[in-house]
Amino acid sequence: MVQNGAKSKPLDKNVTLPNGIRVEYRTQSLLLTNGSRVPLKDGDMLSLNGEFIRKTVEVSPAPAPVVALIAAPVAAPAVAVAAAPAAFTYRPAAPVNGKLKGVVELGASGFNMFIIRIDTKRNWKLEKSEFGNSLVMENMATDEDIRNGLKTYISKMLDFGVAGRDIHFVVSSGASMADVTRRIVNSLEALKFKVNTVTPEREGVLGLQAAMPKGFTDKAFVVDMGSGNTKISWMDGSQPRTNSTYGAKYYEKGIDDAAVAADVKTKAGQVPAGVSKTCFIIGGVPYELAKAVRQGQEPYTTLLGPDSYPQLSGAKIKSGLNIYQAVASATGCSQFVFGYDTNFTIGYLLSLP
Repeated sequence: MVQNGAKSKPLDKNVTLPNGIRVEYRTQSLLLTNGSRVPLKDGDMLSLNGEFIRKTVEVSPAPAPVVALIAAPVAAPAVAVAAAPAAFTYRPAAPVNGKLKGVVELGASGFNMFIIRIDTKRNWKLEKSEFGNSLVMENMATDEDIRNGLKTYISKMLDFGVAGRDIHFVVSSGASMADVTRRIVNSLEALKFKVNTVTPEREGVLGLQAAMPKGFTDKAFVVDMGSGNTKISWMDGSQPRTNSTYGAKYYEKGIDDAAVAADVKTKAGQVPAGVSKTCFIIGGVPYELAKAVRQGQEPYTTLLGPDSYPQLSGAKIKSGLNIYQAVASATGCSQFVFGYDTNFTIGYLLSLP
């Protein structure tokens, strides 16, 4: 039963709590974030904040097992079944007297805009971002779609205070595989803008530069899960290393999940053990995973395990979770941290003089 104050009704669907615990009404059990299952008995209670109270006194058999979900913690002592991942509390240094720079990412799944403020010490802060959908990879974006979308972003950046010479355009390695990309570049060059096309390796290095917080270069690695490809990057001494593998839209090409997982494991397995315990992960699917468990407006969210998102659906999510699972399996990484203010194109801005 679902109980809210004095009102109650039978539970007729699966429920996933904010901390990732899943209540399965058919099996009358809890699926924890670590993958284990806890059968429920008559009189057991679970609050929406994840506190579980096991009924310890024998009661007469009821017609059917009953589960009570209450809207607030109960006064009786409770035991937490599973805790949400530990918060990642790092906060970057704010820029001092920084300069505005803007970039538009022409990605496989959308045209995205980012404006940052950056100072002489390379400290930076995201001031504005917008994400738009497109059908570039599917070659269904028209010239007019492209032209209007780009002009809108240019106008918004100029209005925000970004100088024309500080507006940049970067074509992602995934988008560069689409036939329509040449038309995009031609449209921008006709407006006297320079367009930069990056390889997967370059994109991985830029993502590493943007997503890796200062002080973590010798203890973490970066995964940038794009639609067209996924980049796995780390620092090898003073040199960046990047391996590229399948992106989250591999399903559109009819590629088998097992083949993708095998390739991801091979590439991720090259991450040195010394930097494999923490991963800073970015990209469209990781954003959806982070958003599902975000507690407020924190700049970083620690993801649940790859098996802990049964409430999310869709082919792209499924494919992304397959990639996530393979990376976790190959590296043994215990902490995947998503940064909301990060994108490889910001790494491009950081690489400019």
